Amino acid sequence: MSLFSRLFGGGGSEPETEAEDYNGFLIFPEPVKESGGFRIAARIEKEIGGELKIHNLIRADVCTNPDEAVRLSTAKAKQMIDQMGDKLFG
Repeated sequence: MSLFSRLFGGGGSEPETEAEDYNGFLIFPEPVKESGGFRIAARIEKEIGGELKIHNLIRADVCTNPDEAVRLSTAKAKQMIDQMGDKLFG
């Protein structure tokens, strides 16, 4: 599914999950369904100075199992948070 389809309501069947709070960041695993499986992706949010900051993480990695894609998306988001902290938002 293309990025535009996802942004403008393309009816994909990505696995739905709840946000996970990790070190003050919210992680929303959002694997993207593609022909070869599910691309690793997540939305990372944090309120800084009263403003909601958002980083969209999209990886080249693809896996066939949707539950595994959610797990890997969360793990990659945590890794980025550990490495970059608030610098993740520019």
